[in-house]
Amino acid sequence: MRPVLQALLVTFLWSTSFIIIKWGLAEIPPLTFAGLRYSIAFLALLPLALAPKYRNQLKNLTATQWVKLASLGVLFYSLTQGTLFLGLSLLPSVTVSLVLNFTPVIVVFMGKLFIQEAPTRLQIAGILFFVLGIFIYFFPVHLKSGEGLGLIIMIFGVLVNAGSSTLGREINRSGAISPVIVTVISMGIGSLVLLLVGIMKDGIPTIGLSNGLYLLWMAIINTAFAFTLWNVTLRSLTAMQSSIINGTMLIQIALLAWFFLGESITAKTGLGMIFVAVGALLVQLRFGNKNHSA
Repeated sequence: MRPVLQALLVTFLWSTSFIIIKWGLAEIPPLTFAGLRYSIAFLALLPLALAPKYRNQLKNLTATQWVKLASLGVLFYSLTQGTLFLGLSLLPSVTVSLVLNFTPVIVVFMGKLFIQEAPTRLQIAGILFFVLGIFIYFFPVHLKSGEGLGLIIMIFGVLVNAGSSTLGREINRSGAISPVIVTVISMGIGSLVLLLVGIMKDGIPTIGLSNGLYLLWMAIINTAFAFTLWNVTLRSLTAMQSSIINGTMLIQIALLAWFFLGESITAKTGLGMIFVAVGALLVQLRFGNKNHSA
């Protein structure tokens, strides 16, 4: 029971990130905000990667492994997280979360194309559930100003997130590199690129006390601590348990956005979210755990 509660705590922390990002975007430009969050998280996790049991792995990484880790960093942190923060600056939190749940569906097709993983019947059923949920949620289409651009950005974000998931599985499948090393190196490279792009685009932001606290909380608690705790739970939970718990995030984000941001939930959108959550769960069952975007 304890690992289940720990995993639920992690998903709750990740869900609150969507709300905190919305608050912080009132003052900090999205790309810079994302770059700062993950740069601080990288510094918090760096001592863990430099621990004696990981030093030999760091020293023995090949040039090919460095290229793959750097590519993962650019895909998952620079591009995926950059588009997530941009999307949240233009769209409601629930819409961003819903679109992100399309990632496992794309991963199924990428897995078939690039690493020879054929989808199961259960995954195909999940895709059908997902498409039906998207249709229920968005139909009829009524987009406010800027939301069309936000959806385009998020669709691109889903594609690069799926690419990072596929690459991440390829790296982790061999077991040659510890998940800690994979996370810390890719986060360090990706967050630096994201931060530099953000500063070049928007300059150095002025950050007030409240947003400074938001940044520290998200970097240290919602990222570094949550990552560490999630990996602890994976030692005890099955892949199905982890996927089911992770699938609760869509509902958690919807409830948090309703309570803190005033984003409404109608019967139609609620039904659509349920179909999407079930579909995403069915698609993920083979993969077990995915990259996390919050």
